[in-house]
Amino acid sequence: MPWTLPEPMLTDAVRSPALPASSAAEPKWDGFRAALSVDDGQVVLRSRRGTQMAPAFPEVVAGAAQLPDATALDGELIVWDTGGRLAFEQLQNRLHRRGPAALQAAAQQPAHFVAFDVLRLAGTTTLTWPYSRRRAALEKLFREHQLTAPWALCPSTTDPDTVREWLTSWTAAGLEGVVFKRLDSPYRPSVKGWLKYKVRETTEAIVGAVIGPPTAPRTLLLGRYDTAGHFQYTGRTTTLPQTVGRTVAALLTPAEAGHPWTGWSFSAGWGSRETLDVTLVRPELVVEVGVDVARDGSGRWRHPARWHRMRPDLFPGDVTLFGSPG
Repeated sequence: MPWTLPEPMLTDAVRSPALPASSAAEPKWDGFRAALSVDDGQVVLRSRRGTQMAPAFPEVVAGAAQLPDATALDGELIVWDTGGRLAFEQLQNRLHRRGPAALQAAAQQPAHFVAFDVLRLAGTTTLTWPYSRRRAALEKLFREHQLTAPWALCPSTTDPDTVREWLTSWTAAGLEGVVFKRLDSPYRPSVKGWLKYKVRETTEAIVGAVIGPPTAPRTLLLGRYDTAGHFQYTGRTTTLPQTVGRTVAALLTPAEAGHPWTGWSFSAGWGSRETLDVTLVRPELVVEVGVDVARDGSGRWRHPARWHRMRPDLFPGDVTLFGSPG
């Protein structure tokens, strides 16, 4: 029976950066979660949503020749800019490139695969191993095979002082936060068994409608599902740069009959009676925005949310429920 990549193990947000007991910490990179496997020379590079990304990252596919056969890794795809910062937008722009365009991007904006877990090693499935054993095996893999770019070994520590240093010194380079993993924990697909502390005060929501031309929207209307499964309006973004609007538009799908917001009207602002002219879209694209603490009585954001980035790697079901503090 052919071996297939498992679903990724997931994280649950925490408010404290303190390292829990009997746990290790790893940096949370500003990139795309990815899993990679190599079997008989066939390389699978899969996003968290199950999308095959290998055609967009030929340098990673070529680098898989450094790995032993029948090996699979979990990690993060990242791109560095010339200033030594993580460049999420450059990484995002590479997702839809293929063929010569992908090869050109690989030469100009090479991606790295930051490995933080090993799921299979030379034919042996490692999912039931505790994190401490998987980590030791991952370090041995890098050491014995002398892995070089595009491979990078994610740091791991059990020292609280090192965690504090990461959160104070590495954030300038684009570090998102830290992930905590119990040393005795196996790899549990689809389970929120790891903890994540985020430095940036951002949150996710789902695009339900846009203002402006559908080919280059100027503002996004955002929603979240509530506990009953209803798609609730939670707020709108500030005005998007034109380049962002065009990029977002490429990932939006026109609404079908029965959109949850059909017949709704949206106010132009807090306390305003002016309504907005909006275009409904299928509620499937997740975006990350910065919001403040101001809420109305229903829990909606009173002020426009600051655009941060798209999150095509997330499902709508990954987004915090409407009315929750996150």
